Amino acid sequence: MTVRVAPVPAGDPRLRPLLTAYHLRTEEEKGVPVPGPADLPAAYLAEIEDPARSFAGATVLLATDDGAPAGCVVVRTPASAPAELKRLWTSPAHRGRGVGAALMATATALATEAGAPGLRLSVWSWREDALRLYERVGFRKVPSWESRPELVCLERALG
Repeated sequence: MTVRVAPVPAGDPRLRPLLTAYHLRTEEEKGVPVPGPADLPAAYLAEIEDPARSFAGATVLLATDDGAPAGCVVVRTPASAPAELKRLWTSPAHRGRGVGAALMATATALATEAGAPGLRLSVWSWREDALRLYERVGFRKVPSWESRPELVCLERALG
C-alpha cells in the first residue's frame, strides 16, 4: 500500500466519482437516498458537475492508494481566519488504510503554511469514524455555526 496526497486542479476528472460517492452516501445516511447523481440537491450536483467553479479559490487534495483515487478533501484558507476543510472523503474500498489520516496531515500542513490560525470543519453526527479521526488529530467540538442540527462543528488551533 502506498498512499500519496497531492494538490490537483479542482477540475481533475478523478474527483468526480469521489464527490459523487460522498454526496450519494450523505443523502442515504440522512434517510433520503436518491437513485443517482442527477437526483441530488442542486448545490451538490453543481459540485460534481463543475468542481472547478464550486471550489474556486480553494485547494483540492487528492489521495491515491497504489495509484488509484482513494479520497479527497477541499481546503479553503481565507486570510486571517481559520482554514476550513470540506468534503473529506475516503472511498469505502480504501478505508482503514491511512487515507483519511494522510489527507488530514496534508491539509493541516497546507493551512499551517498559509498562515491560518486554525482549522475548522463540520461533520454529520452519525459519522462516528470521522469524528474519531478528527478528535485524534486535535479537533474539539465548538458551538455550531451551522443551522442544520445534525452537523457537529469542530476546530483546532494551528501553530
